[in-house]
Amino acid sequence: MTKICQNIAMDLEAKTAILADSAKYDASCASSGVSVQRPGTTGACQRSGVCHSWTADGRCVSLLKILLTNRCVYDCAFCVNRRSNDRPRASLDVGEVVDLTMEFYRRNCIEGLFLSTGIERSPDDTMERLCAVAEQLRERRGFRGYIHLKAIPGADAALVRRAGRHADRMSVNIELPSGESLRKLSPQKTRAGILGPMGALGEGIAEYHAERRHGSRVPPFVPAGQSTQMVVGASPETDYQILRLSESLYRHYALKRVYYSAYVPVNDDNRLPALREPPLLREHRLYQADWLLRNYGFGYAELLSPEAPSLDLRLDPKCSWALRHPERFPVDVNTAPYEVLLRVPGIGVRSARTIRAARRFGRLRLEDLRRLGVVLKRAQFFLTVDGYCPAGGTITPERLRQCLIAGRGVVPAWWQPELRIV
Repeated sequence: MTKICQNIAMDLEAKTAILADSAKYDASCASSGVSVQRPGTTGACQRSGVCHSWTADGRCVSLLKILLTNRCVYDCAFCVNRRSNDRPRASLDVGEVVDLTMEFYRRNCIEGLFLSTGIERSPDDTMERLCAVAEQLRERRGFRGYIHLKAIPGADAALVRRAGRHADRMSVNIELPSGESLRKLSPQKTRAGILGPMGALGEGIAEYHAERRHGSRVPPFVPAGQSTQMVVGASPETDYQILRLSESLYRHYALKRVYYSAYVPVNDDNRLPALREPPLLREHRLYQADWLLRNYGFGYAELLSPEAPSLDLRLDPKCSWALRHPERFPVDVNTAPYEVLLRVPGIGVRSARTIRAARRFGRLRLEDLRRLGVVLKRAQFFLTVDGYCPAGGTITPERLRQCLIAGRGVVPAWWQPELRIV
């Protein structure tokens, strides 16, 4: 009897290893914006997030990231789990995922679950199983940690909304930036099949927030919002097309995040580009540009155009925009509106807010800016303080670009000692 139990345990351990490895290419797993306290239940969903993230006080929080199954009836060219790949396959049943999650939580290994899956039989059958995992965790086991579920492309909207009543965040991966690339590289999926669940989630989230604004006590519905992922570099779309799609998704589907995943060559397929290495720097620049869309009031058409459709790999998008618009600078740090300060390279959301608050009590001096969080190696070229521009008249446009790329300043040495934090 003991030997049988050991074999079952080893079997589960082997399946878990296979499915955890198969999940590693899905980047769209992060938690934020949830703070739910339910006395008398197991687990806690912290606002700071539970997905291998760093909190403000330096803690690292983590989750169980796993697939329900890596068996898939689809044959997407870029996917390591595609049907035609010869690789170890495994599946977990609903009870096994529930037990694993609770066991890892009790051992203080995780604070939540990220559950994705291949499509083993049909979208509706797979979505039904995902719903069952969330329902058993919430209703039978009293788990109130973070749960991120996948919304399966092509699944019935009623199943997607049922899952949304138990998940903190959901995501449906759009994968490729255009319908043409989707037809070429993922022929079993359709754009409508992907946008359908996304729309169902967007409607449910909007209804949930509308009822809360009217003071109604309603059960949570995907309180941390929905996200998606795009593969970058597997298809020929430009950065301009990618950011245009991202802005549209944010506007029409109330997405919290679009994740960009540099294409990793894991399959031998003549439909895919022959890359020597993943375009990681391009992925990084897209994340920077996406941050400008979500938090700095930029539009995609300000950052790129059909004539210049690619992000500068040597310079971050905000600096690139500033170099193209010299007429907007320099900005007076003591009088500029908050929205204008946000567009100054080296000034972020937090430092712009701090500047706005600090100047109510007096005029800011040059030596104050670093203490307020301004990155002076960039900002010095675009600011004036009491009529003084640190780099004014000392630099040509080409040298300015080189200084920004190199991350070095040209300001006079006489004020540098004043910037030391006491």
